[in-house]
Amino acid sequence: MEVHYLTQEHQVAIINCIRHLSNVLPDKHFENHLEIVLSKLQEVYETINILTDGIHTLNNNVERLRNAQSGRQTSIYSPPFYSSPTGYKMCARLHLNGDGDGQGTHMSLFFILMKGKYDDILGWPFNSRIIFSLYDQTDKKQHIFDTFQPDIIPNSCQRPHTDTNIVSGIPKFIPLAIIEQENNHYVQEDAIFIKIMVDFN
Repeated sequence: MEVHYLTQEHQVAIINCIRHLSNVLPDKHFENHLEIVLSKLQEVYETINILTDGIHTLNNNVERLRNAQSGRQTSIYSPPFYSSPTGYKMCARLHLNGDGDGQGTHMSLFFILMKGKYDDILGWPFNSRIIFSLYDQTDKKQHIFDTFQPDIIPNSCQRPHTDTNIVSGIPKFIPLAIIEQENNHYVQEDAIFIKIMVDFN
């Protein structure tokens, strides 16, 4: 299982980015450096995403579920993240009111490979197991896990030639009855936490 942690490489990358930004921000010609600043901010953003180990927070859960049920917003995308410091770029797509076989009965969760900066040095097609986890936010820590092997078909796990590949995942990830139950362990203060892991073993 991949474990992401603050390596010396990460520390140096963040420190270098912050030093560069601190040198540029006081500059009265800041607009001339805007492209460089945005590039450096993207580096910091991607590094921090690696360090968070694929944990994504979904706030305003009740309102989002109502929007999904009414059809106003049927799906939500996570921010992009990398499987490791020089790994695969990916994101997740969540359907709070379900999709396909899970529509109206389950939350559906899907995995999407994205075009990344390290694709030239990675193995293709992508064939590692994906693990989704819905966090129990109480002391019981009875997290719910589900796994799947992405479909090794064109436009799903092959090297991306556009910004994103087609999705693959679990249409029946979590029954809505669990999420909608009062005082359940998984929705606290109108927020849920979902962790996405890649098993390279």
